[in-house]
Amino acid sequence: MEGTKVHFKAIIGIASLPVIAFIFLTLLSCNAPPRIEEGSASYYDKSFHGRKTASGEIYDENACTAAHRSLKFGTRVRVTYLKTGKSVKVIINDRGPYKGGRIIDLSRAAANKIGMIDDGVGKVKLEIYD
Repeated sequence: MEGTKVHFKAIIGIASLPVIAFIFLTLLSCNAPPRIEEGSASYYDKSFHGRKTASGEIYDENACTAAHRSLKFGTRVRVTYLKTGKSVKVIINDRGPYKGGRIIDLSRAAANKIGMIDDGVGKVKLEIYD
């Protein structure tokens, strides 16, 4: 009987390894460093307010959203305007920009938060949290 208990404990120990591995990998992925991109950004013209985005959402110039050519819709991105050092967190909900040399189009609210409105276009760093 005593040998059976030891054997049972060993089975329980081995069976819990996948659970421990899952928890470890989940915690590890939560702390993964963001992917970085740098380039030029612009922001949406007022005429886009109320129009449908590529994701199907209605563009709201007062929300902190953005367009990117390849990131999945719903991706969280921290955008830092290198001129001011100010950052804003945005959610990707559209495709673009379509103007050459730009990596992201920001909503008017996001551009305002980082001080980019008067410049129109500026160099930014993107921290991408997949």
